[in-house]
Amino acid sequence: MKILITGAAGFIGSHLTELLVKQGFNVKVFVRYNSKNNWGWLENSEVKDEVEVITGDIRDFDSVYNAVKGCEIVFHLAALIGIPYSYVSPKAYIETNIIGTYNILQAAKELQTKQVLVTSTSETYGTAQYIPIDENHPMVGQSPYSASKIAADQIAISYYRSFEMPVKIVRPFNTYGPRQSARAIIPTVITQLLNGDEQIKLGNLAPTRDLTFVKDTCKGFFEIFKSDKLFGEITNIGMSSEISIIDLVNKIASLVGRKVEIISEKERVRPGKSEVERLYCSNKKLIENTNWIAEYNLDNGLIETIEWIKKNLELYKPEIYNV
Repeated sequence: MKILITGAAGFIGSHLTELLVKQGFNVKVFVRYNSKNNWGWLENSEVKDEVEVITGDIRDFDSVYNAVKGCEIVFHLAALIGIPYSYVSPKAYIETNIIGTYNILQAAKELQTKQVLVTSTSETYGTAQYIPIDENHPMVGQSPYSASKIAADQIAISYYRSFEMPVKIVRPFNTYGPRQSARAIIPTVITQLLNGDEQIKLGNLAPTRDLTFVKDTCKGFFEIFKSDKLFGEITNIGMSSEISIIDLVNKIASLVGRKVEIISEKERVRPGKSEVERLYCSNKKLIENTNWIAEYNLDNGLIETIEWIKKNLELYKPEIYNV
């Protein structure tokens, strides 16, 4: 079975690529064209020589169509995901996340692709109106990023309802692990600590998040793909637990073996009405409809992440705020 993964050069996409290659699939990956022909996190991957690489732009229908051609399954992960940058350039998120998803869906429709998995985000829920957050929770666009993902999800569902497209929406809560960029809270804290900084610069410390290790998130994608019950539906991936940012920072500092002093920087704090104060996942649907079981708890996942960042600290710039 030939599978296409968009966004395969990125954090979750590269881990998912490795998982599917090891599962024996014929994998084609779609990465953004660049003059250096750089394949992102796949450059040093153990499966680099076992995948077919197609370069292009998710915003361009022609390159997307050519990538989808010949594939039975599409895992669509390509997206702009940094929330702070969505305040700077909302249009870029509309073009990448909405039009990019349309391109995938339309190409798959024309080519009669057997299954399309569209990647969503827990940010589409906004601040929890009740907990745990199940798939029936209202969607609230509290940032241009989340609004673009809500739109992409709804377009995907419309293709299922209008054209009987075999679409599934995969909605991960916060994922962490090796290869994650410093725009996310966990690598931000770890890199500053390992850099020897005496003061850790962060934003809002009160929000809570439901954190899943990247390998478990990828297992969730795979299990949702295998299920014959989830077409035209949204399925959460999460641990059904929550931790505040301040408690998370203290846990990381303890694992690193450092005392931490936190400095709140205004530029790192979201606008008040845009901050998602609480995310706490209900994974009941995933568990009831698949064989998914998480292998990592938070401590084990953080330890593996810390060890990876220690070996790759030169890839980060801890002294610069990564939007």
